[in-house]
Amino acid sequence: MLTLATVVLMATASAPSPIYPLYRERWDFSVTMVTVVFAVYVAGLLGALLTLGPLSDRLGRRPVLLAALLLAAASTAVFRTAGGVPSLVVARAVQGVATGTAVPGLAAGLVDFSPARRPHAGTTATAVGTSVGLAAGAAVVGLLVQSVARPDTYVFSVLTCVFLLLAVAVWHIPETVGPPADGPARLRPRVSVPPGSRHRFLAAVPALVAGWSVTGLFLALTPSVVAGVLHVTWGAAGGLDIAALFLAGGLGGMWSARHTVRRATLLGAAALTLGSAGLAVAIALPSPVAYACGAVVAGSGVGLTYNGSLRAIGEVTTARTRSEVFCAVYVVSYAALSLPALGAGMVAPVWGLRTTGFLYVAFVGSVSLLALVHAARSRTGTPAGRAPIRRPRDADAPTACAHRSLTSGDGSPPDKR
Repeated sequence: MLTLATVVLMATASAPSPIYPLYRERWDFSVTMVTVVFAVYVAGLLGALLTLGPLSDRLGRRPVLLAALLLAAASTAVFRTAGGVPSLVVARAVQGVATGTAVPGLAAGLVDFSPARRPHAGTTATAVGTSVGLAAGAAVVGLLVQSVARPDTYVFSVLTCVFLLLAVAVWHIPETVGPPADGPARLRPRVSVPPGSRHRFLAAVPALVAGWSVTGLFLALTPSVVAGVLHVTWGAAGGLDIAALFLAGGLGGMWSARHTVRRATLLGAAALTLGSAGLAVAIALPSPVAYACGAVVAGSGVGLTYNGSLRAIGEVTTARTRSEVFCAVYVVSYAALSLPALGAGMVAPVWGLRTTGFLYVAFVGSVSLLALVHAARSRTGTPAGRAPIRRPRDADAPTACAHRSLTSGDGSPPDKR
């Protein structure tokens, strides 16, 4: 259930991207405004990560996820009735807050429910679910853009209903975090990485920045680049290129589980570097085929580096700090996703989409090369299929009651992913 919630939440994040060209025609706004709307989403997300994301470590996974899913339903309802740019801004902002509140708790909950024999199952489900959701949202909506006049009406009506059903389902999963001993959580804007997790977290930063920067390029600018630079007139092309990136990311995330953290990051950073080169060639020629191939190669790199980073960090967290640490991961990730995209949107009217896209890809390639060098020098790695030394699962649970809620009658954890 938590994996399904991750997939739907990520699908909702990418769903508006293929519709942006229609919105531009309908309400006559620029590429810069597209990236501003996108940046509003990330601003709401980062604000929620800093204030609300760690709450599931203290209040419990279920109440925080319930509130986030209901807020996500509200955002899709606003999208459904949008009548102009202000409505899009409101919908994206609310969607960002919902996502920022939900993703740390979802990632932490999936790790909580990971069976002892497969300790990396939770982080793999998070990485693959993220990629599959982003791909599904872009692909489905991209095809609808080509086939119906008002794809937003269909998409956001369905998503609103799905979020309400997920809220009901999530409320019935076992709770994995008991009440804190020091009272209710305080809402203060902070992201903290405990000393025991700090080294792994800092080692993962270059790969996270590289992977999420290319994600920002595709979510914010690819539909406009495909139409304006590659001269592809088929309306579904931009959405399908986004889907190709994220489907490859899902495959890369699954492949990552077969390797050590270090090897997965090395392979991912190399794929991101090669994919960026392919995207640059595609823009320079221009070539839609080369762009699609670059998307697949770069996407596999995103999946490899993202899953490898989550595995490395997840190994050194406990139930009481897990969502707080994942908040820090998402702050870095979404800052990398949004800031370059926003900068590109601001300069695109002056430099043109072609030059802007080429410089953006050059930036992604440079960061990917830095991540490759950093991973080559790193000594972090746990053999595939073998768990690091960890405390017993009940040591992570704050109370005996909370531990019992994690297990079925035979003592094995229930499968709630």
